[in-house]
Amino acid sequence: MHVKIIIQRVRLGAAEFRVIRPVKPLANGALYDTGSQYDMYVDRMDGRRIGALWLLAARSPRSLVYLPMRATPPAPGINPNWDKEERCPDRPLDLVLVHHSLQFPPSRWKQVRKRISAGSSPREVRTAGVPDTDLPADEEIDYRALNYRENKDALHQHVHAETLFLTGSAAAFRQPARHFFAVAKEGPPAAATSLYISGACNYHVCRLFYWPDLDPGRGQDIHVEYSPRWTA
Repeated sequence: MHVKIIIQRVRLGAAEFRVIRPVKPLANGALYDTGSQYDMYVDRMDGRRIGALWLLAARSPRSLVYLPMRATPPAPGINPNWDKEERCPDRPLDLVLVHHSLQFPPSRWKQVRKRISAGSSPREVRTAGVPDTDLPADEEIDYRALNYRENKDALHQHVHAETLFLTGSAAAFRQPARHFFAVAKEGPPAAATSLYISGACNYHVCRLFYWPDLDPGRGQDIHVEYSPRWTA
């Protein structure tokens, strides 16, 4: 698997941070905080790109993997005026994947984001390759181990500066990555050419990140749903 990325480095005081993000915007990949769970919508192409970036995060413990998703046009069925109508609290968020060993404080993210967004910020364009073997099959995952109290492969959530931070081990990123590839693969082709109603049973293909993938008792489920391409 290959994904085109931008690499940027930001120095804040004595600390330097390496940020990885996709070269092209995620035009059909969006993330929302509904107040009860996080809803993520992906089409076939961006679903695979996001899955590859999750696998890259597992291989990049010294980097922040940044998915700027707030700028994506609203997915089908999403109210873009979430902050004006309390009954539709679909709050758009960006996503950052951080290996726990980096010990990155989310409170510094706003400064980092400002630096990498500046037009004068140096950037390196690369094509990152991720071996297919990095993607675990369902039968390769020891679900019993995930239930152990001492399990260290859970994702921890934190929201700051309109960004959802997911922090965990390499396995914590590698294991859920398969959900994006499954949704992208199983999303019905007919949905792109026929009548599509968000959440309808005939087109509903989704996966749910829940305990034990997530830190038990802390944070919300993450619901990933297939949606046909909604932005050119």
